[in-house]
This record gives sequence, C-alpha cells and structure tokens, in this order.
Amino acid sequence: MNYRHDIRNIAIIAHVDHGKTTLVDAMLKQSNVFRNNQVVGELIMDSNALEREKGITIMSKNTAVLYKGVKINIIDTPGHVDFSGEVERVISMADGCLLLVDSVEGPMPQTRFVLRQAMAKGLKSIVVINKIDRDNSRIADVIRLTQDLFLELATSVDQLDFQLLYASAREGIAVSEPGMKGKDIFPLLDCILEKVPPPQIKSGPFQMLVSNLDYDSHKGRIAIGRIWRGRIAPRDFVAVLRSDGTVTHYEIGEVFTYLGLKRMKIEEAEAGDIVAVTGLEEVSIGDTIASLDLPEALPRIEIGEPTIEMTFGVNTSPFSGREGRFCTTRHLRARLHRELETNLSLRVQDTGSPDTFLVKGRGELHLAILIETMRREGYEFEVSRPDAITKIVDGNLVEPVEALTIDTKGEYVGVLTEMLSKRQAQLTDMRNDGHDNVRLEFHIPTKGLIGFRSAFLTATRGDSIMNTIFLGYEAWRGQIVTTRGSVLVASEPGVAVTYGLNNAQGRGDTFIEPGTPVYEGMIVGMHARLQDIPVNVCKEKKKTNIRSSTSDIAVKLTPPVIFSLEQAIDFINNDELVEVTPGNIRLRKKLLTYAQRLRNIASPQRSTKT
Repeated sequence: MNYRHDIRNIAIIAHVDHGKTTLVDAMLKQSNVFRNNQVVGELIMDSNALEREKGITIMSKNTAVLYKGVKINIIDTPGHVDFSGEVERVISMADGCLLLVDSVEGPMPQTRFVLRQAMAKGLKSIVVINKIDRDNSRIADVIRLTQDLFLELATSVDQLDFQLLYASAREGIAVSEPGMKGKDIFPLLDCILEKVPPPQIKSGPFQMLVSNLDYDSHKGRIAIGRIWRGRIAPRDFVAVLRSDGTVTHYEIGEVFTYLGLKRMKIEEAEAGDIVAVTGLEEVSIGDTIASLDLPEALPRIEIGEPTIEMTFGVNTSPFSGREGRFCTTRHLRARLHRELETNLSLRVQDTGSPDTFLVKGRGELHLAILIETMRREGYEFEVSRPDAITKIVDGNLVEPVEALTIDTKGEYVGVLTEMLSKRQAQLTDMRNDGHDNVRLEFHIPTKGLIGFRSAFLTATRGDSIMNTIFLGYEAWRGQIVTTRGSVLVASEPGVAVTYGLNNAQGRGDTFIEPGTPVYEGMIVGMHARLQDIPVNVCKEKKKTNIRSSTSDIAVKLTPPVIFSLEQAIDFINNDELVEVTPGNIRLRKKLLTYAQRLRNIASPQRSTKT
C-alpha cells in the first residue's frame, strides 16, 4: 500500500479554554500563511460571532499550513461535549490527533470523550501540555493524570506510546522538555511530521466520504471530506450513495483545497487530500461520493443519540410578529429541517400540534446555541423547558446519566453536595489539592442537570467550574421535586411603570425595567411562596393619592434580574415558555389568562403541554 508523504491530516482535541484555538493561531502565523502586512487578529478559527462571544469552538473547521514541503491539514474540533456530533463526523478525516491539556487543570471529562473517539479510530496521539508559563502550573501531576487517561482509553499497546511536548500557545512557543527556553512553534510542527503517519493511498477509482457541508449563494451546496482513493477533477461524473440506498449521478463543478483561511480552487485532487467539491444538488453528511466505475459506499458516520428534548413552536403571544422576520410555521419547519443537514446530533419530529415541533439534542447548550442562532437570523418562536429523553429497555424505563465534575473551593463543598443530593446525584470521588481547591465527581441523571447551572453559579458566586459527559442509560430514579419558587405574572397588558414595579418588588424580585411593554400572562418576577401571584406592573399612582409634591422622588427600584437565553431556559417550569425574538427574550405562561390557569388547576386531567 502506498502513502502520501507530502500530507499530514491531524485533528486538534482540547477541553474548553485550554488554548486550542490560540495554538492554531500560532501555527498559522508562524508558517507564513498570511502576508507580513495582513491584519488577522486572534482566535482566527473562531469566525462565528457566537464562538467569539462564548469563547468556545462550536463548529468543526478545516485549515492547513505548509511546513518543509509538507501540507499539514488541521481539523479544529469543538471542546464541549454538547457539540460532540461535530467531532464524530470529522475525526474520520484525520490520521493523528493533537491532545492539548492545560498545565493546571489537567485532562477534563470532555477531553476524555473526544480522545476516546480518536483512539477508537486508531489515531496516533501527540500530547501538548499548554500554558506552561502559568505560575501555578503543575506539570508533573498533569503528566501523571494524562498517562492514567491513556491507560484507561487505549485500545492497543501502541497508543500508550505518545509523544509529549510543552507549549505556551499565547506566546507561540513549543519545547520538548519543561524548563527549556522556546523560540517558536516549530518543534510541534516537526513532531507532527515525524509522529503522525502519512495518509494511506488505496488503489481503485475515486471514493470520498462527506464529513461536512457548506453553502455558497453562487456555487450552491459544497461537500467537504477526505478522498480515500482515486482522483477527482472538475467536470468528472460521480455517483452519490445516500443512506436510503438510492444512487444519484452528478457532474463535479469545482474542486477546492484548504490553505490557511482560504479555500483554493485546484484542477485535481487525489487520495489523502481534504477537499470541498461543488455541483452536488442533493448530498448529506455521511454520504459517499464515488466514481461511476465502482460506486461503493464507505461506512457511514456513527453519531450518538440525543439526550435532551424540548418543543419549538410558533410564537403565540400578543406580541407575535412585531420583531421577527420569520414567524410562521412554514418558516420554522424549513429552518429546523435545514439545520438537520449539517447538525447530525439533532432530531426534529412533528407533534400533535401543527405549529409545534419536538427538537432533540445532545444537551442544553447544544439546543441553546441553535435557538440563539435562529434568533439572530430573524426568527421568532417559543420554546419549552428541556426534558431528559427516556427509553424502554427490556420492559424497564431507563434514563440518561452523566458524569458531573466540579472544581470549586472547600467552602462550597457542603452547599453543592446538598443541592446535588436533591437532584439524585451520587458522589463518586472527591480530591483536595492541599490549597483548598476541591474536585468533586458525581453521577447524576440528565434531568437533575436541567436548571442546575444557574443555581450552581449563584451558590458558588461564579467561583467554580462544572463539566459533564454522557455515561449511558440507567434505571429510572423517579421524579425530582423542583426547588424553584413561584413567579409574579402580569395581570394587565401595557407598559411597566415605576409605581407598579415598586409594588411588585414588595412581593419578590422583578425581571423587567420601567418602560418595558408587557402582556397578560408574561412572567415579570419571582417570589418564594408556593403559588404564582398576578401583579399589575402597569398600575400608575392616582393623582388623588398624592399627599406631597415630592413623595415619589425617593422611590428607588432594585435592579431587575436579567436572564440570558440559557438562564431563561433553565428557569422555566413545565407550564411556562420562553418567547424568543430578535429583540427580546421573554418568559411567559403557556396559559396566558388567570381564568385559564385557574380552570386548568381545577381540571388537572387537561394537559397544558404544547
């Protein structure tokens, strides 16, 4: 079997905030991909606005550098487990993986998930201990933890023999030994050339697995993947082998390859190359593009099942259609089904209502990113509280269970343990580093994590970090009693005023400011009592009640609690919805009028689920 010695294909694996994107920046800049006077900034690969705002990689991306006459194709993978579907579909393009580990935090649970995927594919590993310039780095402990991780996940003895490097991605240096003075990132590039095997070249006609899709307004749909055998050129005729067994014939329009941030048009590509091709009207991720001479399908990409579901519905509030450009069922259905083409972890199903769709994903963040993306595109809709997806296995009800890892201070251990015990979590490990930094590990049902993040940040004053990873399905542990208080619900439509909000703040915390338009059934605050309270935040003080010309000057409102999208989804109960528009995120009751809610309480057999 032949090899392409002029190419290396490598995937970069790292936990969130371990410096993966910064390391790719250094590799791109020091390999002279850009002009000397070109301004490229930082976090070059995180081109999506949401990625820059949240500081995480969401979408897998391809880039490439030239070093010593060898083209190194770099596949940037997400570090968050909720976007593991992105990892599963691109890891097959690589021959090696670069595992980036923080010199203080060490290997994290989500690193374990992606590394397991890489090892299952038999990829050759290079480990880089990053952020060695930090004062509190503990390199020896991190190396030991990394070795333990490889011992746990390795599928062969060869995978235990990994190359170890040390780097500071922010300074753009890599060295082979800790304590050495680094000058550049070239030791890492040399290691990739030496340790990552070149792609194997199989004999036979053209064959390529589609691992990603893109779209261009002029070129149409663009299929991205690695060529496993043969060659491809513009105007070649190919067959697309789909999941249902159908075969469609197309003529290739253009062929592109990657260099830096550019997609470069080429006249021919061959086995081992990662390319993008146009001219295919109907193609999906996981399809095989093959020569007409021998149309053989490659094994399809295996994607894990979703664990969380929630409903997406047409906005039914009185403010419907005021802020969004896409508000109808047709718009919502088309957008969700278009997302299925590239988001393999997502599932969309129709419900009993023609205006509501059941959407399933890999986690709360996975669905929240979809909601935020649609919101910014001009869509207006409403979503329900997430629920864990249960199954019936051998006649028994089972539910998804996750491993929860928390890095916190010793003073918060008690309150966190109490909170999680109410959510059916089981403590599996607790370690203290001797400096009052504690790592807690729990096994917790997915339903116990819904709404936990906001309470976690409040309890620890934002001074702790939590991470989760899906473990599997276990026997149903029963319902979890909610610990959230009740809410203040607007009883009249109008515009909130200071007088009405001041009265509402006498009963609890408010979520809106004076001048905010409200409608009946909109949630405007919360309180600690057992039942929801209707309040009129639009009520103005009558002139006949004024006793002094200066009596209202001293009225000062407590600043409202403003929810982010993720916090709003975590906060709501099953009888509530989040109204999502390009301009606002509002909380509301499913049943807007007080009379409807009273009748529903009096007739519990009537379901309020949409």
